[in-house]
Amino acid sequence: MNWFARLLTIGLLALPLSAPAQGLFSPAVTVNDKVVTNYEINQRVLMLQLFRTPGDLTELAREQLIDDRLKAQELERAGLRLTEEALESEMTAFAQRANLGLDEFVAQLESAGVAEATFRDFVATGAAWREYIRSRFGARVEITEADIDRALGQSAGNGIQIQVLLSEIIIPAPPERPEMVQRANEAANTISQMTTTGAFSAAAREYSALPSRENGGRLGWLPITNYPPQLRGMILSLDQNAVSAPLQIPNGVALFQMRGVREVTGPAPEFGAIEYAALYLPGGRTEAGLAAAARIRDASDTCDDLYGVAKDMPAEALERITLPPSEVPSDVAIELARLDPGEVSTALTSADGQTLVFLMLCGRTPVLEGEVDRGAIRNQLRGQRLTGLADALIADLRASATIVTQ
Repeated sequence: MNWFARLLTIGLLALPLSAPAQGLFSPAVTVNDKVVTNYEINQRVLMLQLFRTPGDLTELAREQLIDDRLKAQELERAGLRLTEEALESEMTAFAQRANLGLDEFVAQLESAGVAEATFRDFVATGAAWREYIRSRFGARVEITEADIDRALGQSAGNGIQIQVLLSEIIIPAPPERPEMVQRANEAANTISQMTTTGAFSAAAREYSALPSRENGGRLGWLPITNYPPQLRGMILSLDQNAVSAPLQIPNGVALFQMRGVREVTGPAPEFGAIEYAALYLPGGRTEAGLAAAARIRDASDTCDDLYGVAKDMPAEALERITLPPSEVPSDVAIELARLDPGEVSTALTSADGQTLVFLMLCGRTPVLEGEVDRGAIRNQLRGQRLTGLADALIADLRASATIVTQ
């Protein structure tokens, strides 16, 4: 039984019905002249629970279905409907995110009590609505070169920088331990389907090897330029609350959840080089190893201080490395992204966990010129503005609708 089947089984056993069986097909809410039944609410609750969505699922399901009715009515007025081919493609893509073919995905949903029609309606409404928003508002959302310059902090004056608010998980997956790799990938595939911060935070506390697990994986606001170029496009392409696909890194699997994007006044330099030091301590993440790292942290303010610490160690115990951001190993780059010069990470290990990596950021060297992913920035800014317009439209539709709860 794969991870998705297990999740379906767990969700089915835990699901409470939101209405007596004899009232399942009676109206629960009327949205203008369209009815939402108790059966539809129960179906949506089951789907939400299977996706590990926290909160009052019955209330959330009701609100989502009200919005779906409003969206469907607006799509009908606009004469927009997905073709069967487009719907099949969207459903297939949804199933592939669970590493399943469409037929297998539908069969497993049905085995847990979720009708294929429920899944089809869910996908069809979401996909058609996204297309409608793009067609209705796309021409109004013009992202100029000046907008991108301001976002990148390249314009005159103080400039504007893009900052991201992320949550993170790194699941250990040492390649010499195939059983851990398999478990890590199964967990990562499940986590990548999550759509709420509560579910992701719970997963961070359960699976993550990073110190941020104690805070549910939550990071503070960080400039997007702190992250290596190869990760920025992926990060900026995430919608609100969306989780990245599993990212394979040395000895682990990484996932990020987007909690927010903002523009702030201030320079946003592009970095040409990252300098960092790695001091390799025996003992791994044992109590003794972590205690030694804590003593070194207390005694070291800069990378230069580490030479004194390592003077009696083998020469290979200390490395001081300067690399272009794109060449920094991905696991190291993820750790360095949250550090200021002189700050330390002890999240990484090597030698099958027997060695603790005491990682210190020495500095970042900015460059005044260079290639940046302007296309990724343009898409992110466009997505933000379209999302705002879509939210405003739903609010208007709700304000003018007649919504009656039975």
